[in-house]
Amino acid sequence: MKTITIVGLGYVGLPLACLCAENGYKVYGLDVDINKIELINNGESPIKDEYVIEKLSSLKNKINATIDAGKCIPNSDIIIVCVPTPIDKNNVPDLTALMESVSKISKFIKKDRLLIIESTIYPGTIEEVVLPILKNEGFDAYKNDILVAHCPERIDPGNKKWTIKNLPRVVGGITKEATKKAAEFYRSVIEAYILELSNVKVAEATKIMENTFRDVNIAFVNEMAQSFDKAGIDVVEVIKGASTKPFAFMPHYPGAGVGGHCIPVDPYYLIEKAKQIGFNHKFLSLAREINNNMPHYTTELLENELKKLKKSIKDAKVGILGLAYKANVDDIRESPAFEIMNILKTKDANVFVFDPYVKSGSNVKDLDELLNKSDYIILVTDHNEFKNMDLNKLKKYRVLVVIDGRNCLDKEKIKSMGISYHGIGRS
Repeated sequence: MKTITIVGLGYVGLPLACLCAENGYKVYGLDVDINKIELINNGESPIKDEYVIEKLSSLKNKINATIDAGKCIPNSDIIIVCVPTPIDKNNVPDLTALMESVSKISKFIKKDRLLIIESTIYPGTIEEVVLPILKNEGFDAYKNDILVAHCPERIDPGNKKWTIKNLPRVVGGITKEATKKAAEFYRSVIEAYILELSNVKVAEATKIMENTFRDVNIAFVNEMAQSFDKAGIDVVEVIKGASTKPFAFMPHYPGAGVGGHCIPVDPYYLIEKAKQIGFNHKFLSLAREINNNMPHYTTELLENELKKLKKSIKDAKVGILGLAYKANVDDIRESPAFEIMNILKTKDANVFVFDPYVKSGSNVKDLDELLNKSDYIILVTDHNEFKNMDLNKLKKYRVLVVIDGRNCLDKEKIKSMGISYHGIGRS
């Protein structure tokens, strides 16, 4: 039985740890959060993920979580790094967690082991950042002292169709042997195609390209939504019409902002790396600018509706539906809800917030209390609880304006009750 250590037990690392344990590997989980460690060792999940919750309860004692690298790294055949790689306030990649993790690993890892980086990184990171750290401890990855590879994480929290078990993956190593061994490992746990790429840089670039593609297309449709809104055209109906074309069109949808750890972050990794090698990504930078502006655009929609009612945003009672960045998960990373809240507060509005998945961030106990306290609503997250709510409650609680930041509510029904409605590109 081979032993694996997963470094970083978050939304990427913890599902992977469960998958490895489920497939017969002896699994260690290494993290710096003691509370998280205790929960996992008790068979409880620190994240609201159905797969993880189910597996941890049935795999109790099969995943040994620890903060002690010396306990697990020397005994592991495979070490997989799944730590976060965010951006700082200036949108510059922050590789601190990755560097600290690799530094810790390098002090305990033995020769001939397989080290895989799953964290999202810019092309060149492994050769420019990871390998020098290993070299300081006497390891030469080019000579296969340690087999080093990159397999960019692919996981979509809350997606029941595409899971960690059936999503195809790509791998690229420092050497052909590293690529081969990494691919063999993933084929042992994943029921999907594993593509071996020619080198590690191609693998690093793959993830960046995937999410930058999405960011650019979301920016395109966000801009179209704003244009169509002024023209009195419903962008949702336009997308529905365009989607009937069986080729060369892929529907993307506008919204109050782009969240999550990937789409609003990964383009900056490519933008900043390109600057270092003398290239300026104008297109990608513009897409980021458009998407970053959507929380401002969303609050402007509310202000415009208030003007029609001869009301002011100052002292307005505004209810925010949702803190998570996407539907039916508790993940708040890079969620546009926080920017919308900040904008409203700087304009002296009274803000009430409810998210059934993020109770700690809510300042009301439930949806009814939020509706009761709010004159105006901004829906930021399309949780099922909000999409399927009884819209008659809006009239019951005398809500005057609904800004539908995900275009998921029945606009005709809301308008039929005498309530002002405005979506992103539809009114």
